[in-house]
Amino acid sequence: MTKLSSLSMTRRGILGAFAASTIAAAPTFTNAAGLLRGAGDIRRIRMTSPRTGEKIDTIYWIEGSYIKDAVKEVNLFMRDWRTNGTIAIDTRTIDIMAAAHNLMDVQEPYLLLSGYRSPKTNAMLRSRSRGVAKNSRHMKGQAADLRLGSRSVNQMFRAASACAGGGVGKYSRSNFVHMDCGPVRTWGG
Repeated sequence: MTKLSSLSMTRRGILGAFAASTIAAAPTFTNAAGLLRGAGDIRRIRMTSPRTGEKIDTIYWIEGSYIKDAVKEVNLFMRDWRTNGTIAIDTRTIDIMAAAHNLMDVQEPYLLLSGYRSPKTNAMLRSRSRGVAKNSRHMKGQAADLRLGSRSVNQMFRAASACAGGGVGKYSRSNFVHMDCGPVRTWGG
């Protein structure tokens, strides 16, 4: 009886959160998009930046369409704070971030540690740490390093991995999770 009711609660929670939608096939990140599909035909992203002191809470997608001005706001928010450089952030990455956030059932905004990185910033970080990739997806606007105060790195890692939308890296010592829209893969400890 205990097993059944615990399983039932998990299923009920998932169904309630995502309204039991059908996941249609897509060429990439099908799970992330599918998980968001049941979110009431809107997609929302909430973040704060410890580097700039800025906050964003925006609905960037409604009923099958991205909202251009909202996506531009996300692009500006996720800029390289060291150079103030911007790039178009890949909406697949934003979708993965939003889907993982929904799976964790939190209202707290992500703490954005790193979004877009200019080649200059990436080279500087790479010279200081062997954990920075030479051809980082951050330079293409396809990655974000995120933290939540109310969720552990393991919880964030599991939620992002469940989206099966791209790369998910767990950086337990530094207390953040990397999410990107590249090939589906995981790493870290």
